Amino acid sequence: MRRRHCIANSSLSGSWQLPSPARGRFAGVVLTVAIGLASVGAAFAADISSPEEPVAPVPAASGWTFAVTPYVWMSSMSGEVKYGSLQANFDSSFSEIIDHLDFAVMGTVEARYDRFSVFSDLIYMKLSADAKVDRLGLEADFGAEILQWTPAIAYSILKTERGNFDVMAGARLWSLETSLDVNDTYVQYGLDRDRSATWVDGIVGVKGQYSLTDSVYLSGWAMAGGGSSDFNWDLLGAVGYKFNDRFSAMAGYRAQSIDYEKGSFVFNQVLQGPIVGGTIKF
Repeated sequence: MRRRHCIANSSLSGSWQLPSPARGRFAGVVLTVAIGLASVGAAFAADISSPEEPVAPVPAASGWTFAVTPYVWMSSMSGEVKYGSLQANFDSSFSEIIDHLDFAVMGTVEARYDRFSVFSDLIYMKLSADAKVDRLGLEADFGAEILQWTPAIAYSILKTERGNFDVMAGARLWSLETSLDVNDTYVQYGLDRDRSATWVDGIVGVKGQYSLTDSVYLSGWAMAGGGSSDFNWDLLGAVGYKFNDRFSAMAGYRAQSIDYEKGSFVFNQVLQGPIVGGTIKF
């Protein structure tokens, strides 16, 4: 198993970009999720425009419904962190991340009334990993504690008996703590670093769900925004199976990116990988 590596570099020259393999994976992810979202939209269009099967009106909602979805995101992670002139680059697979994962909580909650809904997505991860200071060859410990919370409101611009297609707007809160600690107490050269940052970005996007059969459905979302960060985006595409009106499960692929810079601190990250989860409705 390839070990996780986080290499510190003292140079600030040049702009950051993903390694070629990561760019290739990222392009494939964007294309796959875009095709999935286009398929959902095409399915809704077929429902609406088909002259042979007119769309039956959807009965008015009798009240609020709620859905709770805990999930596991088997994500790889790549990007960079800069502390002034000191730079750390990382590119780790999910298997490497899980070896250094101290704690994680992930899940969504949605409350819906007819065409209106309130949505929340929460991710919390506490990670630790081995690192090496480039050129000096000193061993170091890298730590990161990441909290990401996305509340949003949504409205179904398309709604049929088979599903819904929503537009949404909201915010994304980031709270980040990072540290780089050199292990060699005799030759530290003042290289230990730690930095905390908290910021909020505005986001807009679309999300939807469409039933292919009574049991099988497609779902996904696409979000993008900025404000305190330069830019962030989040894509999800999944296939789900409904066991009954209360329980369902899904599996798919999710990718997201953040590009943040404040003063001498820079945090650029791409997370992407398979996602699985279960939903309870009540």
